[in-house]
Amino acid sequence: MTYGMRGKTVQHSKRTFIKLALAGGSSLMLAGCLGSSLGSLPGDQVQPSAQPQVTGETIGTGSVRVGLLLPLSGNNSIGTVFKNSAALALQNFPNADVQLLVKDTQGTSEGGRAAAQSAISEGAELLLGPVFSPAVAGAGAAARRTGVPVVAFSTDTSVAARGVYLLSFLPESDVKRIIGYANSQQKRSYAALIPDGSYGAVVEAAFRQEVGRGGGRIASIQRYSMSGSDTSDLVAKTNALQSSLGSIDALFVPAGGGVPGLVVQTLVSQNANLGTVKLLGSGQWDTNQVRNNPVLAGSWYAGPEDEGFKAFAQRYRSTYGSAPPRNASLVYDGVTLAAGLIRSAGPQRFQQSILTNRDGFIGIDGLFRFKNNGLNERGLAVYQVTGSGTQVISPAPRDFRSGF
Repeated sequence: MTYGMRGKTVQHSKRTFIKLALAGGSSLMLAGCLGSSLGSLPGDQVQPSAQPQVTGETIGTGSVRVGLLLPLSGNNSIGTVFKNSAALALQNFPNADVQLLVKDTQGTSEGGRAAAQSAISEGAELLLGPVFSPAVAGAGAAARRTGVPVVAFSTDTSVAARGVYLLSFLPESDVKRIIGYANSQQKRSYAALIPDGSYGAVVEAAFRQEVGRGGGRIASIQRYSMSGSDTSDLVAKTNALQSSLGSIDALFVPAGGGVPGLVVQTLVSQNANLGTVKLLGSGQWDTNQVRNNPVLAGSWYAGPEDEGFKAFAQRYRSTYGSAPPRNASLVYDGVTLAAGLIRSAGPQRFQQSILTNRDGFIGIDGLFRFKNNGLNERGLAVYQVTGSGTQVISPAPRDFRSGF
């Protein structure tokens, strides 16, 4: 898969870099590759004007208001984690001209709509969140009426739209990266074990497209269902692959957790010859359960670069006393993106042309950019499982001009 600056001269493309000071003295860059048209825009703080009164919790004291829409009521611990990550981002960006208006979505469509309306009525120029897809749909409907853009954290691509951008880790990116890399390593014949449901449907469509793009063939796709701890259908569908193993050189198993290990164990127990078959996975494999499983040694999967997240997790743990979930970095990058655009793009900061610039941005999780349809593209690394961790076998790109 190749990304590029089509028809443009890139040597003189101007970039704005915002350093994120993280734990241990390390730093990352959020790079707003904004193009030469932004070279003369003011970088000073935006002068505050008369704004409506704010109700509820806020984070930061800047003049530019940004809504932070999170599921905070009930037992939604993810809302608290994301709020902590947002606060940490502003601590590491002390001169950010941002005030976050924290609003509870309750994780519902009506809650998302009400939270968005409240933030916008109080002067929010950008909405970060919601997290859950029903709330994103509700917030997006409210925001579209006012032209305020949304940068949400759901993985449900059906809620993405023009003006509603998903910053989350999307399955399409994982599939494109890992199958694209496998194609580059002369893998030509594939099989796949794909879970039933909406995630599986998205993954299968991307899998078919990428195999076709590389001129490969698909020998078999087995779709399985799982209910709780019942893995009987997964085992049955794994056994159904036996007849295809001799004609493939790659087996794609996107689900994480205990699934890839069980697949290998099931095949080995049936004396399957896996010597010439490369097992491929997705970002769902980015867990200790998979990385440290000896039966998966030699397998490949795609995921975001992890050095930035490790530094972020260390800072989060020292501040809040617990380890953050892997997706907590999304809101950190979202807040830093907002702060960086306020500094670099002046009054144009949240216009569509700025948010969707082709060169994108670099945050904790590496390179990303938003598409006009609300989806994103990410620069991912390819990892090889060692059985006691992972090693990078294809680094994440640092710009979208690099083919990957």
